[in-house]
Amino acid sequence: MSFPFMCLAKGATMTTVAEVIIKTLAAAGARRCYGIAGDSLNYVTDAIRQSDIRWLHVRHEEAAGFAAGADAMLTGELALCAGSCGPGSLHFINGLYESHRNRAPVVLIASQLAQAELGFEFPQEVDFKAIYATCSVFCEEIRTPAQARRMTAMAAQAALARRGVAVLVVPSDVASAKAVEEPDFAVHRARPLVRPSDAELDQLAAALAAGKRLAIYGGSGCEAAHDGIVALATKLKAPIAHTSRAKDFLAHDNPYDVGMTGIFGCEAGFHALKSCDTLLLLGCDFAWRQFYPEKATILQVDLDGTHLGRRHPVDIGVVGDVAATVEALLARVALRDDDSFLRECLGKKDGDDHAQEERTTPGKGGGIHPQYLAETISRLAASDAVFTADAGSPMVWCLRHVRSTGSNRTVISLSHGTMANAMPQALGAKAAYPDRQVISLSGDGGLSMMLGDLLTAVQEKLPIKIAVFNNSSLNFVEIEQKVEGLLDAYTNLVNPDFSRVAEAIGFWGRRVETADAVEDAVIAWLNEPGPALLDVVTDRFELVMPPKVEAGQVAGMALYSAKALLGGRGRDVFGLIRHLLS
Repeated sequence: MSFPFMCLAKGATMTTVAEVIIKTLAAAGARRCYGIAGDSLNYVTDAIRQSDIRWLHVRHEEAAGFAAGADAMLTGELALCAGSCGPGSLHFINGLYESHRNRAPVVLIASQLAQAELGFEFPQEVDFKAIYATCSVFCEEIRTPAQARRMTAMAAQAALARRGVAVLVVPSDVASAKAVEEPDFAVHRARPLVRPSDAELDQLAAALAAGKRLAIYGGSGCEAAHDGIVALATKLKAPIAHTSRAKDFLAHDNPYDVGMTGIFGCEAGFHALKSCDTLLLLGCDFAWRQFYPEKATILQVDLDGTHLGRRHPVDIGVVGDVAATVEALLARVALRDDDSFLRECLGKKDGDDHAQEERTTPGKGGGIHPQYLAETISRLAASDAVFTADAGSPMVWCLRHVRSTGSNRTVISLSHGTMANAMPQALGAKAAYPDRQVISLSGDGGLSMMLGDLLTAVQEKLPIKIAVFNNSSLNFVEIEQKVEGLLDAYTNLVNPDFSRVAEAIGFWGRRVETADAVEDAVIAWLNEPGPALLDVVTDRFELVMPPKVEAGQVAGMALYSAKALLGGRGRDVFGLIRHLLS
């Protein structure tokens, strides 16, 4: 595909629209851009070449979307993606859906065909606005050079203020055009203090005073509120349960922590929510309604008023930043004496911890429990390590067995639930934090889906550490099928030795097949200065058990076992029984 060249007199220079776009984004805080170069993007990549923004050359644009999202989510600053027209910018869609649902401030520069060809079904024509409007806080096209600075500033400000993906569609002829004088539009960082009114705070305090069995349930809105929430729990004698997203913010240095709830959670967190008579939701938009109490007074604090009562009916809903609201609420709450419900929940937490410890040991006969691998990595990793984990069983083992230190972070696909997120998110995390240990807990299915971007780690000198939970199956899907009483189908994976594949690419690689070799291998893997991959053969029959096992799930597994035996798959049933008895 060809585009007209712009002729300049010898020695003449001009500022292009692409340069204005990149300068505006750099002024807004962008430091890295992930993407693949292409013809319609040429003026943008040339502008990046002349700027202080680092270009990270990925092998698939989906990986760029994941990487930019992890970068922006962890730093709180703008991260950029850029793609060529048609399929180039279209390939970002899944990675950017994930980033948007993680509330990461990312700007995609989606280059477009020259305007004169739009609307005529020209090769590679794609209506990016129609597609990206579903996963963005801002999606507009720059139609003239006079719009460039203003539209770019609006995109950056929307991404930062509304915490999501912003999309700038840039036709190639506009990107290459001469810039024109514009007012100096800039990006503003507003940080308002938002809390409920005094009357609403008094109402919350009165409701808490009336309760007998109080519990706190914290979500991702608790990011900057750890100390205040612990102080509130001290006065209320209330257990603190948390969502998966809030683990990094609430689980550490917290004597009132009773763990996660939800399908990946534990019994203590489940019990705290289901058995309380008053529940305080703090920055929590947890979607699974069956984990809320049926008969309790529910109070909700959220910065986004549209979240109030949208998952479960609430008795009092107020808008406020969690940290500011808790600070204002503390003075209104009296110190309670009755800690019986708290002790009850903490007792169950001790039981949960003991049960988890039983699975974080080497398996019988040399087999490797995936929990043991996750616990070993957590124990030996740096205290400020960044962990990413693939959706499916690696995500569960990460959430349950990687301890929260208060300085480490986890990046996981929870709202979007996509495969193949961990390794490319690790690329973005390492680019953002080159001096921190970045660890990807990858499933064998997830890693193989995006295998090509192992090359990005080598080319861009990003020494990430990848642990492959290699059970030769789409394990989480397999478990879901069995729970429904179905024979597992189409979940088997014929895998290579991933360590040898990694070595061919330029990684350090090692394969581990027995439990007694795990710890030494993890130590060597973490100490390797360059990118390193550990291929660990884990127990295929390890089950992800929810905090409460329903009768239907038991019946489903029994039906699966009967079907498997009748179908000549007795070895699978015996493997499952061996796991349950081990």
